[in-house]
Amino acid sequence: MIKPLQDRVVIKMVENEETTKSGIILSSGAKEKPQIAEIIEVGPGGEIDGKVVKMNVKKGDRVIVSKYAGTEVKYNNEEYIIVKQDDILAIVE
Repeated sequence: MIKPLQDRVVIKMVENEETTKSGIILSSGAKEKPQIAEIIEVGPGGEIDGKVVKMNVKKGDRVIVSKYAGTEVKYNNEEYIIVKQDDILAIVE
């Protein structure tokens, strides 16, 4: 398990197959990088650079992240991205 520190969050991009109007299925490689991700783990927050940071997201949330944010890591043959909470733009409800 990857346990993030401070205000960092471990996310996994959500890849949805997309079907065109004519019925052609587009693979994830044929379209732009998705920006919706699922949160896998959340750091504890706390005091960072002299400011108290409260974590506003939780494990299991679906979020929209900045397009090129974070550090990609591979763990147990799964690909994850570690981002700062500031790189999360919105929670998808």
